[in-house]
Amino acid sequence: MRVLVTGGSGLLGGKLVRVLAERGFEVVATYNRHQPFPLEGVRWVRLDVTDTLRLEDLILKERPGAVVHAAAFTDVDGCERDKAGAWRVNVEATRRVVRASRVVNAYLIYVSTDYVFDGEKGLYVEEDLPNPINYYGFTKLVGEELVKSSDLLYTVVRPSNIFGIGGGKKGFAEYVVERLSRGEGVSALTDQYLSPTYNGFLAEGIARLLEVRPMGVLHMAGERLSRYEFAVRIARRLGVDESLVKPVAMNGITGWVARRPRDSSLDCSRARRLLGWEHNTDKAISLLVSEARGGLHAAEGG
Repeated sequence: MRVLVTGGSGLLGGKLVRVLAERGFEVVATYNRHQPFPLEGVRWVRLDVTDTLRLEDLILKERPGAVVHAAAFTDVDGCERDKAGAWRVNVEATRRVVRASRVVNAYLIYVSTDYVFDGEKGLYVEEDLPNPINYYGFTKLVGEELVKSSDLLYTVVRPSNIFGIGGGKKGFAEYVVERLSRGEGVSALTDQYLSPTYNGFLAEGIARLLEVRPMGVLHMAGERLSRYEFAVRIARRLGVDESLVKPVAMNGITGWVARRPRDSSLDCSRARRLLGWEHNTDKAISLLVSEARGGLHAAEGG
């Protein structure tokens, strides 16, 4: 089956493209800047998803059996600063993906976020009412509604705080690994809870979705952890002094533009039941550290 992946060079997309190719799918993947490494079974197409006419035309010409819409403007503060840009990427591009997918009758997987919730509850289930408190979460929720209101066969996937190596901009987990590996301290929030989601496990879960095709919303994420607990787990895996991780509270953060939910952790019981999908956070951290060390070793010419 041919699968079209938007955002194929991103943190999730890069892993997903590789997983799908390894499983024998014919993959067409978009990227926006630097040409990714060639992969057998993958055809790369340079495309900015805000060029919505080309995006729609690509889907119509390729006629994929499934589309995974992973491209997004995920910089939370960036979305707050550039609301027009966030709307173009997270809403208008999604609108075109939905419209073109309907024409070719493709199964659509839309990658959303835990930030559609306000964080007042935690361990959200799929039926809980979204209530975003920042513009990023709002635009992703609008994207969800565009998908849900179509007559497509679709799955809306909600991960939380995707981590791993790749995708250009360093995320929290990669930053923590690099700092701690150099013996430098990091500050981490004790009172913001998420469900950190390893990009490799999420990619494998999405590949499973292409086989099962459950209709509706599905939470696919890791266990509930504060950012501080997550950083301490990384420190333990690295074998460094845990005191390098400095606890801070959300009310002590002054650099944020957008509000963050206090507890946007996700209950993933449905994914376990429908897909047999599991997220082993300790294993995920081990894989993250191995990948990060491999990158550092290569950068040092070892």
